[in-house]
Amino acid sequence: MGGLIAFVIIGIISGWLAGKLTKGKGFGLAGDLVVGVIGALLGGFIFSIFGFHAFHIIGKIITSVVGAVIFLYIIRQFK
Repeated sequence: MGGLIAFVIIGIISGWLAGKLTKGKGFGLAGDLVVGVIGALLGGFIFSIFGFHAFHIIGKIITSVVGAVIFLYIIRQFK
């Protein structure tokens, strides 16, 4: 259960940071969570392709933010 709570908190933080980095408007708490969670999955996948793995909280946030920024870029290409 603690892992799920940490995953949600990391998702919210990374979604919010990605929104700020891409100079977009916020998506609200739920939107930031969705962007962050998808970003975490995407970032984890991309980093694993290159042989990188995040072990600490800062590494996980960085991985999630990178994935979320990529995800937001892809979404904005279809808008």
